[in-house]
Amino acid sequence: MPPITDLRVLIGSMEPVLNHGTYVFATVPAGKPLPEIDIVSSIREAEGLSVIVASDVAVRQGLDSAFPCAWITLQVHSDLAAVGLTAACAAALAAAGISCNVVAGMNHDHLFVPHAMAENAMTVLRDLQRTGTGPSAACSTA
Repeated sequence: MPPITDLRVLIGSMEPVLNHGTYVFATVPAGKPLPEIDIVSSIREAEGLSVIVASDVAVRQGLDSAFPCAWITLQVHSDLAAVGLTAACAAALAAAGISCNVVAGMNHDHLFVPHAMAENAMTVLRDLQRTGTGPSAACSTA
């Protein structure tokens, strides 16, 4: 199936899935060899390689880390050129007081939200998928 670009279709079929575990953002300092670790995502920055890894991996490797988070995958096959899906998700989560860091993969979008707010975030995203309009009243008081 080809990637989807239509925003209504994307939102209506996003199917958020909460991955198990706690994840953190960490930095492998510039010039330091990359340890043999399972990296969820990475991007090169001037300060070094920023990675998203399981929190226990960061601890074992002695990496400076921040933002203990939950990882939510949107199962819809979104086109990298699609406009509005991550903005709609971020806006719905923001309206519920939930911060969100987004990573686009080749096939899916991934949201990293505060771990303690994972279930609230899932409720907001399911509500967005169901109604196309954002958070329910129950989640707007995060």
